Amino acid sequence: MKGYKRTTPLESPPPLDIIVTWLGAFAGIIAIVLLCHKFDLPIVASFGASAVLIYGVPDAPLSQPRNVILGHIISASIGVATYMLFGLTWWSPALGTALALVAIMLTKTTHPPGGATALFAVLSKAQPSYILNPIAVGAVTMVLIGLLVNNLSPNRHYPRYWF
Repeated sequence: MKGYKRTTPLESPPPLDIIVTWLGAFAGIIAIVLLCHKFDLPIVASFGASAVLIYGVPDAPLSQPRNVILGHIISASIGVATYMLFGLTWWSPALGTALALVAIMLTKTTHPPGGATALFAVLSKAQPSYILNPIAVGAVTMVLIGLLVNNLSPNRHYPRYWF
């Protein structure tokens, strides 16, 4: 609980990277909002957390396309399955979230916003269509925008890997 003494200084990213981060987050969330409005779907807040990872720390392992796309899809699938099997109870949101976390860890597709994706699936009584749209479509959209925007800076290279 005591922690360790910091051995490296905190550093701010270069100004260009901050602009690229803002541009990516803005474009990514705008795209999600427009898709959700077009198809009359709920806006899933976990994409806000995905934006922080994809556009703010694009080098991180949890920000890579495999983790973003599969982490969201697996989590959504487990959240929907949990709701379909058990309904909305006082314990089913916790079960769906915990099972999704275990599944994305076991499949090596850990993406922290996936926990919120599973939780929202249970809480919103999501049907199987939730997995495809807004989740899969939204995750792919966010990654595609990340491919375009993150590579505008010479300091960035996204993705670091696909698989």
